[in-house]
Amino acid sequence: MDSYDAVFVGSGINSLVGAAILAKAGWKVCVLERTPWLGGNIRTAEVTEPGFIHDLYSGWHPLFTGSEAYALLKSDLEARGLKYLNTENPTATLFPDGNAAFLSTSLQENVRHFETLAAGDGESWNRAVTEFMARSDLGLGLLGTELWSWAGLKFLVKGLRRLGVEGTMEFGSQLLGSSRSWLTETFRSSRIHGLLAPWVLHTGLGPDSAGSGFMNLLIAVALQLGGMPVPRGGGAKLVDAIVGIIRDHGGELHSDCHVDLVEVSAGSAVGVRTRGQLFPARKAVICSVTPQQLYLQLLEKTVVPERAAQKARRFRFGRGDMQIHVALSEPPKWPGDAERLSRTAMVHVTPGLDGVSGAVNEAERGLLPAEPTIVVGQPTAVDPSRSPQGTWILWIQLQELPNSPRGDAAGKIQTDGTWSETLRECFADRIIARLCAIIPNLESAMRKRMVISPADLARTNINLVGGDPYAGSCSPDQFFIWRPLPGMPRHRTSIKKLYHIGASTHPGPGLHGASGLMVAKELLSTRAYRRVRSAGLMLLR
Repeated sequence: MDSYDAVFVGSGINSLVGAAILAKAGWKVCVLERTPWLGGNIRTAEVTEPGFIHDLYSGWHPLFTGSEAYALLKSDLEARGLKYLNTENPTATLFPDGNAAFLSTSLQENVRHFETLAAGDGESWNRAVTEFMARSDLGLGLLGTELWSWAGLKFLVKGLRRLGVEGTMEFGSQLLGSSRSWLTETFRSSRIHGLLAPWVLHTGLGPDSAGSGFMNLLIAVALQLGGMPVPRGGGAKLVDAIVGIIRDHGGELHSDCHVDLVEVSAGSAVGVRTRGQLFPARKAVICSVTPQQLYLQLLEKTVVPERAAQKARRFRFGRGDMQIHVALSEPPKWPGDAERLSRTAMVHVTPGLDGVSGAVNEAERGLLPAEPTIVVGQPTAVDPSRSPQGTWILWIQLQELPNSPRGDAAGKIQTDGTWSETLRECFADRIIARLCAIIPNLESAMRKRMVISPADLARTNINLVGGDPYAGSCSPDQFFIWRPLPGMPRHRTSIKKLYHIGASTHPGPGLHGASGLMVAKELLSTRAYRRVRSAGLMLLR
């Protein structure tokens, strides 16, 4: 049996990034994936009609193209055919009266547009962006640093020196503020509130959640700076390119390979056992799983400290998620500013801030929301190659759903606590009917749809418990130094050579690869990592 320097459990973005960095540094790596495809939540398939290329699950890559991992691997990825396409119109919100508010990649245009919505709001946006950028290294550093480490201590000292004690306390207060507080205190226009508030749903939070204000500002600024990039031809092109890097440097990847156990000997992880095969690991076993899987399933009870098992049992998951993938015979005819909406990557359909808040509240009470926020992604607006000429694709997401629906806030759909196929299609009918009332040609243009319920998500990816696409609630008690578990915030575990990465760990969900990169950095010597970094950045010049 071959022996490896590092064995990864799971092939999501964090595992792929970590494996690519280690492989480039000369490590022999192996990645094991239980599903038939590699990439975790990145999957591209023709699920409606031939020629319509749908990104199932995740679909947009602004966090990755703005990440350190992309900067390191960009030249290698491009050499293997990866090309990102982008737009100047990342997002908009369409309101019930047919009017819309927009966020572009131009600061000047955003200031102008916001000023038309309410006098003074353009300047408020300019000030918010300027203040964020002045300390962006601190804000982004929270998400890119192993906080419970010497690097984390240096980060804290840097913040104290920069801001002082009073400023640091104020910054900490802003980190815990809600989206509602930030939006209503900063902008007069309810249109701007409705434009930005839906983006907190993409972090698994709601607009009244503690910590949602900082995340709302961070995402809004990131959209202005980086747009909404997608790989030409589908998200799987990113997976193919990273897989190419790993294989070209001697690494192995195995799909349809279910991991049963992490082997531990004398207090150290020594390999991974699958059904009928052992994959030995000399230096590290790196698991991209939930805390429950790691501490309650992949490790024998005798090697797991009781405090770790208890904390893993208490790890909470967030709301459920549904996606509807639609093939259209022609582009949608949006109301109002139709031309600009047709060029926008992601349109949120909602009454506004209170609409988002109300739908979140209903979902968290176990109800199907009467009027959920509809996320309408238009990948064809950015990448025309996704469908035959003249046709269109809609990538629809609903992020305010109960894991176990106990009722319907609208009182029209019968539920029994489970996401049956019947319930899935009935709720999708509600969403499509609402969009058809807004988009006049939608019904006639619709060729075929495919619906993924929270239960479907959970069956497909065991990390998405209850259909939570973010692999764990991102409330403050499970974020930053409290993720994955209170008192156990590092990617290193109590078992030597065993590491924990993925969306359930710091810095949380998102297509960024940060936790995989953090562990790769820790495993490599400073000199080895600098060689990888220098090689990647040199090729970019």
